[in-house]
Amino acid sequence: MKPDISIIIINWKSKDYVRGCLRSLRQHAGGVACEVIVLDNASYDGCADMLAKEFPEAIFVQSDKNLGFSGGNNLAATHASADLLLFLNPDTEVRDGALRRLCDCMKTQPDAGAVGARLLNTDGTLQTSCIQAFPTLAGEFFDAEFLRRLSPRAGIWGIAALYESSGKPARVEGISGACLLTRRSVFDAVGGFSMDYFMYYEDMDYCLKAQRAGWKNYFVADAEVVHHGGKSSGSARSAFSNVMMAESAHRFFAKQGRLRASLYRLCIGTKALSRLALLSIAFLIAWQQASRRSVTNAFRKWASVFRWSLGAEKWASHQQFRSAS
Repeated sequence: MKPDISIIIINWKSKDYVRGCLRSLRQHAGGVACEVIVLDNASYDGCADMLAKEFPEAIFVQSDKNLGFSGGNNLAATHASADLLLFLNPDTEVRDGALRRLCDCMKTQPDAGAVGARLLNTDGTLQTSCIQAFPTLAGEFFDAEFLRRLSPRAGIWGIAALYESSGKPARVEGISGACLLTRRSVFDAVGGFSMDYFMYYEDMDYCLKAQRAGWKNYFVADAEVVHHGGKSSGSARSAFSNVMMAESAHRFFAKQGRLRASLYRLCIGTKALSRLALLSIAFLIAWQQASRRSVTNAFRKWASVFRWSLGAEKWASHQQFRSAS
């Protein structure tokens, strides 16, 4: 019997999170016939043995190299048999009724190309990154948590739907790849996730491709998924992650022309330099050890981004993307 939905999970040293994710799918499938496909991105962390013992119904795919988010999902999708594909991060847990509500949105909205859920942090608070506006230079420059909190309904962020209570699927621009449901027909038509990205921005790129192809993207507020948040890349964002995010954003803008890509590099370099100046002052006035540690970590983040803006992190544009090809 053909499943209602094929759920694709990419593992990279996240075996324990994969276990929790699959347990939640078992418990909260809500009558949705699920096919689960887990691809290991050359981490060889014992995920295969765990699945064989605890979730023998899951389809396991072993990649002999790290294909990144895009490459891993594209490969795993070739093993899917359902008409609906749900790309789900390993560090997520679905809540009761979430799968059914996401699938129902696809049925009631025939123009839906991609559908996203309300993502929650581990403590149950809202994760505002579950929907976003398509990246713009202004959005990248001004993006800061305190500005989002100050004006959450501003169009520059694209998150106003998080604060509406219509009870109906809401039209949005970008949907987080942590939980992204799409039609197989749409996925094939737009060429899947772009291999231009190793990690980050591939979800925004996908949603933009779907929209340009005539489809619409929707947010389902009452479909809740807990996203423990970046745990598959480490509990704290590394210099690697920070640089890769900047590099991926640059590639996103490069698709709109060299000038826009150059402006992004200038924009993010200026932003990084201003943050470094503010953090230097904050370090001098911070008297608690914990506060100084926090400032130091932030300083390292922006220092790595500033180095990237100067072209000093050449590995990001060469080595990592070669491994994804």
